[in-house]
Amino acid sequence: MIWLGIDTSNVPLSIAVVQDDQLLVEWTSSIKVAHSVGAMPAVEEVLKQANINPRDIDAIAVAEGPGSYTGVRIGVTIAKTLAWTLKVPLVGVSSLQTLAGNGSLFNGLICPIMDARRDNVFSAIYTKDLVAVLPDGHYALETILEKLGTTEENVLFVGKDVPIHWEAIQRVLGDRAIRAPLYLDLPRASVVIEQAMKKPLPSIEATHHFVPDYKRITEAETNWNAEQQKAGDLK
Repeated sequence: MIWLGIDTSNVPLSIAVVQDDQLLVEWTSSIKVAHSVGAMPAVEEVLKQANINPRDIDAIAVAEGPGSYTGVRIGVTIAKTLAWTLKVPLVGVSSLQTLAGNGSLFNGLICPIMDARRDNVFSAIYTKDLVAVLPDGHYALETILEKLGTTEENVLFVGKDVPIHWEAIQRVLGDRAIRAPLYLDLPRASVVIEQAMKKPLPSIEATHHFVPDYKRITEAETNWNAEQQKAGDLK
């Protein structure tokens, strides 16, 4: 079985092809290039290097969020278009679970971090078996650290945005906070595929209903809700 994996959920871009449980090609970059420009050419190049015709793909796995609104939307749109065109199943995988998967050999808890500005993060807490102790969400960093402060286990922090919050993390957790090696900080599309393979394959028709999992409403939606609430108060 041939899988194509796509992760554009944040600045990093990762594309992979797996055939019969063997990773053929994986391309990952953290260079700031617009995914709208770079993602599809990367898919084409990876398939070319793997000597795989798009018609031979059996299933597609995509990081469904949370993360950058634009990044998540682009990856999901590409994956949906390819899945529908090729008539193959599309499987979504948490972007945070994908990051956590990089540290699955760590003996402790795993906390993937994506910066969401204003001391907020997209984050979760996973066991080494990738079972969520705290589900994916948009949290104040303080909330994550309070939760981790109630445990006694060491915690591996993974993600390219961890340095932004590392000082605050260390203040609360001290030596229990472990910084992942830099080569684990980028999401890997092969991990997206690995997690997708554990799920049942959806129907082809389900592709139409597949949507990103942002875990946070957009600023425009927030403003609209505020306006509607204000209008209601004036009635």
